[in-house]
Amino acid sequence: MSHTTQTEKPLEQQFCQPIEKGTKPLIIPVIESHLSQLQGWESPINYSEISKTFTFKNHLQVISFINAVAWLANKEDHYPTTCFDYNTATITLTTQSIKGLSLNDMIIATKINALLKEQS
Repeated sequence: MSHTTQTEKPLEQQFCQPIEKGTKPLIIPVIESHLSQLQGWESPINYSEISKTFTFKNHLQVISFINAVAWLANKEDHYPTTCFDYNTATITLTTQSIKGLSLNDMIIATKINALLKEQS
């Protein structure tokens, strides 16, 4: 029952949930629907992950962003792959336990985007 209530809320108001054994990855139409609302996030043709590259003015901004993403990931207990250099950071999300995308990935992507909306 709480799962139904959770999916009715906007993603930014939801929280990552433990993935139960036997859970299947999201289906392509659901992934595409979420991606249409996630500015800048992309998925490869097999829809096994989503990623986005963020560009900053300098390395200090990159590190600050990575630290904010790490804090968020720890809070949600759902961890992205991060890769960064002087002025870019690429975040990749997938749910390893189901070998694909889950609602948790969409929730984290939404919250990562929100980190930067506050600066705009």
